[in-house]
Amino acid sequence: MTFITNQKYVTFPSLLTSVKIIATLKELIIMSKSALHQIFNPSSIAVVGVSNDISKMGTMHYLNIITSGYRGKVYIIHHREKEVLGKPAYKSPLDLPEAPDLAIFVIPSKNLLPVFEEFGKIGTKHAIIITAGFRETGEEGAKLEKQLFETAKKYGIRFVGPNCMGVVNSHLPLNVTVLPMFDYNGKLGFISQSGTYVTQVLPYLHKKGIKFSKAISLGNSTDICINDALEYLGDDSDTGAIAIYIEAIRDIENFLKIARKVTRKKPVLAQYVGGSKGGAKSGASHTGAMAGPDNFYDGIFRQTGIIRAYSVEELYYKGWTLATQPIPAGNRVGIVSNSGGPATAMADTLTREGMEVPEFSEELQNKIKPLIPPHGSSKNPIDITFAIEIELMGKTLPKLVAESGEVDAMVIHGIMDTGFMKSVYNLIKDNITISYEEFEKIFFADVEFIKTIPEKYKIPVTVSSFMDHEDHAISELMKGDIPVLDSPEKAAWGILTLKQYREVREKKLPDFPEKIPAPPMLAEKIINSIEEFDEYHAKQLLKAYGIPVPEEYLAKSSLEAIEYAEKIGFPVVLKGSHPSLQHKTEAGMVFLNVKTPAEVREIFRKIKENNPVYDILAAPMVKYEREFMAGMIRKEGFPPCMMFGLGGIYTEVFKDNVTGCAPLTVEDAKDMVESIKSKKLLGAFRGYPPVDIEKMAEVLVQLSYLSLNFPEIKEIDLNPIVTVEGKPVVLDALVVK
Repeated sequence: MTFITNQKYVTFPSLLTSVKIIATLKELIIMSKSALHQIFNPSSIAVVGVSNDISKMGTMHYLNIITSGYRGKVYIIHHREKEVLGKPAYKSPLDLPEAPDLAIFVIPSKNLLPVFEEFGKIGTKHAIIITAGFRETGEEGAKLEKQLFETAKKYGIRFVGPNCMGVVNSHLPLNVTVLPMFDYNGKLGFISQSGTYVTQVLPYLHKKGIKFSKAISLGNSTDICINDALEYLGDDSDTGAIAIYIEAIRDIENFLKIARKVTRKKPVLAQYVGGSKGGAKSGASHTGAMAGPDNFYDGIFRQTGIIRAYSVEELYYKGWTLATQPIPAGNRVGIVSNSGGPATAMADTLTREGMEVPEFSEELQNKIKPLIPPHGSSKNPIDITFAIEIELMGKTLPKLVAESGEVDAMVIHGIMDTGFMKSVYNLIKDNITISYEEFEKIFFADVEFIKTIPEKYKIPVTVSSFMDHEDHAISELMKGDIPVLDSPEKAAWGILTLKQYREVREKKLPDFPEKIPAPPMLAEKIINSIEEFDEYHAKQLLKAYGIPVPEEYLAKSSLEAIEYAEKIGFPVVLKGSHPSLQHKTEAGMVFLNVKTPAEVREIFRKIKENNPVYDILAAPMVKYEREFMAGMIRKEGFPPCMMFGLGGIYTEVFKDNVTGCAPLTVEDAKDMVESIKSKKLLGAFRGYPPVDIEKMAEVLVQLSYLSLNFPEIKEIDLNPIVTVEGKPVVLDALVVK
């Protein structure tokens, strides 16, 4: 039995002779079932849209395929020409000698469907549709896209696109984009809803030493979507980390499950650009994406362990660092620099974000001092004050630091050789007789030791340099997969991103619950009997879920109000209560510190005089310590979104809140509570006990269950949730059906 994977043939003479062979076979069978595995690793390709005009996109795609090193068969489909670019062309897919593994389309959308169907008839099961002109263009384009999807479904074709720019597999190799691939055997997986970030960037990434393992431009994601790509790259052994450019996610619930599993295995970094009005509008016209609020995605990323990026540049350089460097065991960073300014900038950036730049031991400093100028620093950062000692920067000092056991990560600034010497040579060339070629060889830096640090010492290394890949030393570091960043702060942020992923791993995020508890019988009874909620019935619903609320009573007469007030015990709080009364304080319908029956009678009269339909809610005066809020809102295409933050009068002022999608696990909820900016308020504060994080988290978990149990509830607002002896109590609640 023979299987083909990445064009390599694997033969199994006996499936029962070895457990290892059986395991390998199972892995190959699983991989063979993945549509993306076939798309990234086709044994044959047909391209529709190649012509003798080399300026056309279809021709560029074809030329990149055949010049990238791809070793499979490549067929050209052209409805008129018999020969294109010196190669035979086939008028129709029906004329091909075989059904290709992969069909690529770069033709006008109006001409696409008939050719697409012909590939279906001959048995091709995978396609990349570069062609644009579908739902991103409006109603007619959306209809055409629906027809495309239905045709694909009819023939069992899985496809990427439409309106995309193709895929890259630097390990096969295969480049189905419009610009050449310069680098091979990369480690960064890239998923993008923009074609530019997969293809136009290839020359840019080459200069930065950043190499894709596999990259995919999803376009409209009509069939294969972010979820499919994330799941595939999560299992891809060539990919060390995954970066994603997101305009919108179609299936959030599945994304949550997949992302949480993937981030346990490898780092995932994402940039979301649909959270602003401008970003959402542009995304809709670009790929037809329906975006969601920015804070929703903040919650999704936090909940799944995805690290958020705020620019595509961050996706590349932070993603490359995550893909190539080990996770630091601790927070100690050693800095080696030939300049005080960059060293200080790196130390400042690192320590601001929770890393340490500890002073080296006396023993280590004594080894460093004889090697550097007297006015240099051996403490950490090591600063050799621009002494031109190539071996010192490239080997001696990094070796001392790596072997000391005093650091968990290293950042180096100032390594360079030919880039600097070229400028020096132009300055002195009229006064020497040596050629530049001879001159630069004298100053070649040996950086081989630095390249060994991540593997040998399990210490991540990033390098800051104002030189680029044309500098010999920088080029050598890039070849060794050492991230070289063009500013000290970026080099520091590379290390900080590794720390962020370590924190993700330490959270040990659990799976989402497959089933949520059935609603309590009392809750069902309340939901079925109440059309519009007032505060009293909203709290009774919460109480059915075990969410703590004060002992309260709803009075319809002054006598009842007095009776309930005496039962609770003076002083009490009286509130107007009616479904239409959502903002009681602003309406003057909250009366605090009511101390006597006479006051109760007068307040009852005052409320009823102007609002005869209002009831009166009698509640205890609660002495509390802090105010928080929680809530739920819905948006089409998203699970219920839970919120937690500062409450009371500070809700709108500080807007300090975090989000998460239902269902919440206890770990999710605790993470939300502890992620507010004002988290110091959760600890012991001004004589108050610390907030009971477990109890507060349980409020959020139960609120998420309530939201899933009853989709007819549109909105929930619990504000304030106060703490009494550290434990949460909901003082006010709004439920909207």
